[in-house]
Amino acid sequence: MLRNLGMTDGFVIRCQFSLGLLVCSALAHAHDAVPVVDVVAHYDNAIGNSDAASQGVVQAELLQSRGLMRPAEALEFIPGMVVTQHSGDGKANQYFLRGMNLDHGTDFATSVNGVPINLPTHAHGHGYSDLNVLIPELVQNVRYKKGPYFASEGDFSSAGSAQFVYRTQLPRDLFDLSIGQRGYLRGLAAESRTVGEGLTLLSAIEHMQNNGPWTVPEHLRKLNTQFILSSGSPREGWTSSLSAYRASWSATDQVPLSLIDSGALGRYDSLDATDGAHTQRTSVSGTWHQASDQARTQIHWYALQYDLDLYSNFTYFQERANGDQFGQKEKRHAIGGSVSQSWQGTLGDRAMVNTLGVQVRQDHIRVGLYDTVARTTENTVRDDTVRQTLLGLYAHNALTWGPWLRSVTGLRLDQLNAHVESHTQADHSGTASATRASPKLSLIFGPWQRTEFFYNTGKGFHSNDARGMTDATAPVPGLVGTRGHEVGIKSHAFTNLQTTLAVWQLNVDSELVYVGDAGNTEAGRPSRRTGVEWSNHWTPNRHWLLDANLAWTRPRYTDGAAVGTSIVNAITHMAHVNVAMRDMGPWSASVGMRYIGAAPLVENNSLQSSSTLTTHLRISRRIDSNLDVSLDVLNLANRMNNDISYYYASRAASMPTSQDDVHVHPAEPRTLRVSARLKY
Repeated sequence: MLRNLGMTDGFVIRCQFSLGLLVCSALAHAHDAVPVVDVVAHYDNAIGNSDAASQGVVQAELLQSRGLMRPAEALEFIPGMVVTQHSGDGKANQYFLRGMNLDHGTDFATSVNGVPINLPTHAHGHGYSDLNVLIPELVQNVRYKKGPYFASEGDFSSAGSAQFVYRTQLPRDLFDLSIGQRGYLRGLAAESRTVGEGLTLLSAIEHMQNNGPWTVPEHLRKLNTQFILSSGSPREGWTSSLSAYRASWSATDQVPLSLIDSGALGRYDSLDATDGAHTQRTSVSGTWHQASDQARTQIHWYALQYDLDLYSNFTYFQERANGDQFGQKEKRHAIGGSVSQSWQGTLGDRAMVNTLGVQVRQDHIRVGLYDTVARTTENTVRDDTVRQTLLGLYAHNALTWGPWLRSVTGLRLDQLNAHVESHTQADHSGTASATRASPKLSLIFGPWQRTEFFYNTGKGFHSNDARGMTDATAPVPGLVGTRGHEVGIKSHAFTNLQTTLAVWQLNVDSELVYVGDAGNTEAGRPSRRTGVEWSNHWTPNRHWLLDANLAWTRPRYTDGAAVGTSIVNAITHMAHVNVAMRDMGPWSASVGMRYIGAAPLVENNSLQSSSTLTTHLRISRRIDSNLDVSLDVLNLANRMNNDISYYYASRAASMPTSQDDVHVHPAEPRTLRVSARLKY
């Protein structure tokens, strides 16, 4: 029985029309014959700044242009990315990109303030990425890359990666208070101070609570703090950070759609009122950099401590008379870091930059899976102590061949070593290792008429759960190969319009499949995804902005098995569109739309999920130079969307036997939130 549903690597494409950028301009003096307009960019995708059409930077101004239902939705400013939820809001979100159901983070690497968020060999899902720790107001920018073309990106990055870079100093201190329907309350206080000669301390504390629309109130409670001490300049400097986060909540997991349709179950009802969790994460980290005219050195380090107690029930009474709830618990300590060195040089008369880097991470984990009733343990299914180390070495060469051709050639070597001690099943204990080499190549042609062309190819990988590597009955490979290709174009040929187009393909040797009963991953089927992404950012004048991102993907298994070639939960069409109006007197506003197409729920594609269309609205007014207020209306049209759909067998207490059914987690209804931000 598949215990932890939603853990299968599926597909998703994101036909995203992302439009909700912010525009800021300044007119020159009134007596000038032609006014000069200074437009603040929201995507830093200028010609000459990228090695791929699908690489870019999201600026902080854009993140503040619309309200977020959840912090992780900040990822949706990356063209093609989708973020939903299939359980309580304190849990890691469900992510989709480039035809992949990334589940809670597999094949997409994220970091916040230099600390990786993905957790390997996790109690709930390998690569688990809980971005509830993110404080969007502190973000300076988001640097994203897609595809396995970048030597500096390692595990979990085959579909892409995102680095949330925090500020080290705020323009002005701020206090933000938001209230909303159904018990929503959020407060944030953040300030930066000079605390010594050349020293700046940024401090922030966030508290949030929410009950949501659920019949069993969510009782989400979150406390989040961040401290960043920094000194120096872009040429030489350092930072040191402390982050502490904790949260608890009750969860309403996905329920059978037939019970909702028949009226036997309310749309927001629960079949197990005791589901939920509590978690906490603490990290310390630091950076140091030094640059000269010819070289640059960067050092990053981090240490983190993490706990999770998660209780879920997706099949209700199918296996046990007292319910199928299971508990997943873990305690983790991890340390890691990276060092990179770049040198400028020449090859003949051609400019060249060479980079060498080393990355290391070690996790010590106590992880368990249990049969539970109302959060009380009835039976231990698995209990393991895991130590795993991932070492990565990489090198890349950036060479300017001439005024219209650049190349980036890279090679990455990774080794994973794992030791598992099972406290319940001796044949699951053992030691395993895996090594993989990943070559990369990018060619950049142009610019011609402010237009560049790109060709990218490379190999990557994703790791597997260490418990699967040492399973004596059916071991899985530690590092699974991926291969990607992309042809793209990026153009600023038309005034005030940035447009990019990418045609790509990603091959995966084995889909990552999580098996909840065993508490590990197993080898899945090989697959291929082919897709097209088209992104546009238009600022016709200082007051208006349009952002439209579209994506289409064809995901298929490639082994030709008779059961079918469709990848479950692989969404093939996505669109995200935002229109923003800025500085019309004291008023600003944005309205956006997200469309998610239907997806197969079974491999022969005989059953599909419903498509969804979600709109949002933000209206803001500047009261004076120190105070802004805003109204966010999330799910403006109050559509009855589903955040996720699965197809599997379950049995509710009212059913005589189990039955196959579509199980859904409803999206939240129309939600109003009012915010006031005081800057001082």
